Amino acid sequence: MISLGFSPCPNDTFIFYALVNKKIDVKGIDFNPVIEDVETLNRFAMKGALDVTKISCHAFYYLQDDYHFLRSGGALGRGCGPLLVANKNFKFQISNFKFRNIKIAIPGELTTAFLLLKLYLASTPNSKLQTPKFIPMPFHEIINAVNEGTADAGLIIHESRFTYPDYGLEKVIDLGDWWEKETGLPIPLGGIIAKKSLGMEAIKTIESLIRASVEYSMLHRDEVMPYIKRYSQELSEDVIMKHISLYVNDYTIDIGDEGENALHELLKMAREINL
Repeated sequence: MISLGFSPCPNDTFIFYALVNKKIDVKGIDFNPVIEDVETLNRFAMKGALDVTKISCHAFYYLQDDYHFLRSGGALGRGCGPLLVANKNFKFQISNFKFRNIKIAIPGELTTAFLLLKLYLASTPNSKLQTPKFIPMPFHEIINAVNEGTADAGLIIHESRFTYPDYGLEKVIDLGDWWEKETGLPIPLGGIIAKKSLGMEAIKTIESLIRASVEYSMLHRDEVMPYIKRYSQELSEDVIMKHISLYVNDYTIDIGDEGENALHELLKMAREINL
């Protein structure tokens, strides 16, 4: 029995549908799915509570000694980065690098979105004067927090990337666009890790099963949809399909050399700001 953590977001349920429902040959491995938001999975991994799990690439900075980063199942890409959004009143202030005392809702302190925001702030003029207050909360609560005034701005990920204009919010910073301009690399948002204690033979088998699961879903999209809708925070099929199209791509099947370079660059930049 191997514990398998992944989020209820459409890209993850799309990726793991065939694996957890045994639509493919799972090579005699029993997977026990643990479906939680990515920040909860990050925390579980920090405690070593899961054998195989989705995590934020930010969290992997702390997990490298105990976990191996798999080549399949990850969330990397271009044009898919987190966004900082706000209402019109705060958009002007933040756009002019006035972050001091601004309250920003974030989807978790171990998320890659939060790391990208910290890297961005470290690169801005008068970066030492930028002292926003960060308020961690589940990602799907961030838009309401900004609307209700609990936060002045929100760092949004997942489905919120497509729905924030419906709530009258405006994009202030596209952190993915900033990352791509700085590095020329795809954005390493999340990945799948496996405990090194499982052994490399088992890890390679699991990696191949995840790849086969992704390929199955790509060939059976209509079959997968009810499973995705069961867990999605946003049940609009149009939003679900946009989400999958953005976050499931060639890097999901294999991160390749470019994906590896992106992950290494993110970890290097994290070290440089004394994370």
